[in-house]
Amino acid sequence: MLNRRVFLAAVPTTMLAAACTAPTAPGGSGSPNGMLLGDGYEPDTLHPLLGYAQEGAAKFYDGLVSFDGRGTLRPALAAEEPSSTPDARQWTVTLRENVVFHDGTPFDADDVVATYRAVLDPAFASTISSDFDMLERVEKVDARTVRFDLKYPYAAWPALMVLGIVPAETLAEPEPLENSPLNTEPIGTGPYRLVEWRRGDQMIWRGNENYWGGAPQVGDITVVFATDDNTRAQRLQAGEFDGTVLPPVLAERVGGVDGYRVLHHDSADFRSITLPVGNPVTGDPAVRLALNLAVNRQGMVDALLGGHGTPASTPIPPSMRPHHEPSAVFPFDPARAEQVLGAAGWVRGSDGIRTRGGERARFAVLYNAEDSLRRDLALAFASDAQTVGIEVALEGLGWDAIDPRINDDSVVLGAGTPLDPDLQTYSALHSSATGTGTYNNPGGYRNAEVDAALDAGRRAIGDQERAPHYRRAQTAYVADPGAVYLAFLDHSYLVREGRWNGYQPVVEPHTHGTTWGPWWNVEDWTTVT
Repeated sequence: MLNRRVFLAAVPTTMLAAACTAPTAPGGSGSPNGMLLGDGYEPDTLHPLLGYAQEGAAKFYDGLVSFDGRGTLRPALAAEEPSSTPDARQWTVTLRENVVFHDGTPFDADDVVATYRAVLDPAFASTISSDFDMLERVEKVDARTVRFDLKYPYAAWPALMVLGIVPAETLAEPEPLENSPLNTEPIGTGPYRLVEWRRGDQMIWRGNENYWGGAPQVGDITVVFATDDNTRAQRLQAGEFDGTVLPPVLAERVGGVDGYRVLHHDSADFRSITLPVGNPVTGDPAVRLALNLAVNRQGMVDALLGGHGTPASTPIPPSMRPHHEPSAVFPFDPARAEQVLGAAGWVRGSDGIRTRGGERARFAVLYNAEDSLRRDLALAFASDAQTVGIEVALEGLGWDAIDPRINDDSVVLGAGTPLDPDLQTYSALHSSATGTGTYNNPGGYRNAEVDAALDAGRRAIGDQERAPHYRRAQTAYVADPGAVYLAFLDHSYLVREGRWNGYQPVVEPHTHGTTWGPWWNVEDWTTVT
């Protein structure tokens, strides 16, 4: 679940202003029931099997189930809640009738089977295949019924049924999905169709008049891509956008604009500093523990997020009760960090930086140069590390330069989903996740007790049985940390008031912006009369 989604960017304003050619009329889409939004992130692909809208809320696709915004799942393309055998190894889904894809072809069990089989088939090279390790096979029972057989009990399976279903015809040839037309021309059953995508500029969605849930009242939605935060703020202040996503502090600063409302959403979206085991400095358990004690997480939340966030010590946020372990936290204790380093033989030199056996306590932290919040978190981390005698060399780079170094150097990463603790944690901490995806446990963290707890939680059934395993995993992790989790972010937005009803707050995954945010259920919004 770890990924590199760009949220905040720092491209020169003048360059972007010149590049943007979106409509400029207030409220801007040109349609009475239209909406114009500014987004700081533009997707690389619109194919769900390559990770598009992996947590649901996909405007072009539906999953068998969907998130209700309050922590539970509801039937979508499933006609009713999926049923399972008592051991949670076999799941059966009855499909909704009279559903058609955007191209007019009917939806049925063949499409579901083809979609999930393609995830498992190496010939398609799906980038999300490692998340479906538990799936043994998927079978069509009849035109309206599908059965999933799992390798082991997996109570969290419904959370993987938010996957967008694509037409079976688009998967007829077993070839890498990167060649699929769906990357740029999505065909789903979702509430919106893609009308136009001008790369680097804008995307236009149009309400699906044949949507099984009813045609959306918000008809055309134009999403303008403007990666610079200040550019989006200025264009919103000029009345151009009906809404946009902004860093919390900036959102509050421009929140006084007449006709707009500032919204802050809780999230399971964390930021962390990876600590690769193969590095002679970050691989030392004493350094890992000392860094966790040295960072001032609450200070980062207050100063960099304007208080709109929560300190993080593990990947599981407090909002994920009962799976969150409240005692699994690192205190801000630089004095103890100094003691830990001294006891491990790291001695301060004349310049204040420690050495041990000729090894200088120095390592690089890479961050996405277009993401101003990751940059600021990296700066704060480096400052805190310096106070205990560890030197951090910061490098702001593009992801193309970061990815080849991710197993050897520390990186500012973000990830998280509120759908289930297994999805949130297994790919981040379990030793078997290393090597299954670029951002899965990239530091190579390995702890037998953490592995055992996560395996037990994965195979247990019911929250009452599962929760103690996840709490045990957090306790074991804090005793032997493998990264420095910094904060769970609030996601902040400005939204025009008075034109639509239907907004519902939501706990968001790492993915946010115009796909999630206030517009996660925009297909249900109604026009103010």
